[in-house]
Amino acid sequence: MEIVKIFFWVALFIIFYSYLGYGLLLFIIIKTRRLLGFGKPFHGNENYEPEVTLFVAAYNEKDYLDEKVNNSRCLNYPKAKVTQLWVTDGSDDGTPELLKKYKDVTVLHEPARNGKIAAMNRGMQYVNTPIVIFSDGNTSLGKESIQEIVRLFRDPKVGCVSGEKRIYSKTTDSAAGAGEGMYWKYESQLKKWDAELYSVVGAAGELFAIRTELWQEVEPDTLLDDFMISLRTAMKGYTIQYNPEAYAIENASANVKEELKRKIRISAGGIQSVVRLAPLLNSFRYGTLSFQYISHRVLRWTLTPLLLLLIIPANLALAMTEGIWAFGIFSMLFWGQVLFYMAALLGWFLENRQIRLKILFIPYYFFIMNLSVFLGFIRYTRGGQSVKWERAKRGGNTEGVLT
Repeated sequence: MEIVKIFFWVALFIIFYSYLGYGLLLFIIIKTRRLLGFGKPFHGNENYEPEVTLFVAAYNEKDYLDEKVNNSRCLNYPKAKVTQLWVTDGSDDGTPELLKKYKDVTVLHEPARNGKIAAMNRGMQYVNTPIVIFSDGNTSLGKESIQEIVRLFRDPKVGCVSGEKRIYSKTTDSAAGAGEGMYWKYESQLKKWDAELYSVVGAAGELFAIRTELWQEVEPDTLLDDFMISLRTAMKGYTIQYNPEAYAIENASANVKEELKRKIRISAGGIQSVVRLAPLLNSFRYGTLSFQYISHRVLRWTLTPLLLLLIIPANLALAMTEGIWAFGIFSMLFWGQVLFYMAALLGWFLENRQIRLKILFIPYYFFIMNLSVFLGFIRYTRGGQSVKWERAKRGGNTEGVLT
């Protein structure tokens, strides 16, 4: 039983560290660095204003074309220095034909549907600007997004800049919308601290940019193109920086079923990325970047979800040794777990009946996040995750924004 006790406390520490402890540690480190005068922002050449390419790999996005193209035209950056490039491979809903009516948009199209990363690999051959900015076809960008991204590239050590993903909220959020919004608010803060410490650990596919010279083709079966592209840039000795003033807005998933579909794909891609980025686990070679990568990503995609499952029987065994109704430390922790998962189950039950209690969104969304890791792992090991576009359905009728 002593071994079970040791396992329990180690597992509990890792779980806490993965979701809250790392953020707390970052907060302490950043506050200490600021007090000591470290981490001052790099200003560089304030006249730095290179040409950029807005790169959109799109599949059947006709419903968003007008809004996306017009949004890109209205961004606060010299229009003569912005090239809009759309790669619409596989689209059969009229997307490439509709885009051709825009004289300031370059369209690359092939009938074959080989997936997003194949489209990106092909399209990058036509990028001639120093900076390429990737964005999704169904997102709108903040007016200052290009300016804010370019500003960070003044620092020659910066190889990639990630914008912020924002989620439209509605007055009556679903568990998917509210949960996703709260999750991204927390993630946004972690990214700010990551960037201030050294480097963000991966970019948001909705909006990120790299120096074109640092581009290297990614394996055509890659599931998380944004993550692989940005981390491989960082592995070359550059940093990934984060600017929440450059942001992309999209609707939340229509419901938790659609959000689960999206997160299973992300989880399968996360496992694939951990395997392919194995050298990044070497902290002797990559130092702080390895520490951030393991703490912020690897644990969440591998060990922590497994420990969440294994800690339940371990906790039950320990609670029974002291008396499950004795309200000792182990019994209280056990019943705390029971209540948490009951709240998640109740959230699912009420969500399916269109009854929404926000207090249940956090346990519900947390459960969905970790369930997706298990399902994503199964899908990855079976080779069942396609690289072809399969968007989750998004909600509509937006009334505000969750950052």
